[in-house]
Amino acid sequence: MGGAVGAVLRVGLSNAFPSAPTRWPWIVFTINVAGAFVLGYFVTRLQERLPLSTYRRPLVGTGFCGAFTTFSTMQLELLEMIDHHRYVLAVGYAAASIAAGYLAIYVSTAIVRRVRVIA
Repeated sequence: MGGAVGAVLRVGLSNAFPSAPTRWPWIVFTINVAGAFVLGYFVTRLQERLPLSTYRRPLVGTGFCGAFTTFSTMQLELLEMIDHHRYVLAVGYAAASIAAGYLAIYVSTAIVRRVRVIA
């Protein structure tokens, strides 16, 4: 169920806002960072704040976030950037995606734990 919702949302957003291989793919970047945030938030919340459940984590983590995020599309976009000789764009996109993803997880986990975020 979570995977179906995540996949439909991702495909809908990707189709509504397509990107060219010579430009920054904002929608996929945003989807992946948002997915990392949601994953960090809910996995931490479900693990540390709520009673353990055998259904919630797979529903949100594996299901929704696994289908919503699209790192395979990110890889294809990187290859298309390289094919179009946009090497700096490809390196920047890869680095920014990884850094923003980790930052999103850090912030969302800190929100659940209610600790001060050092930026």
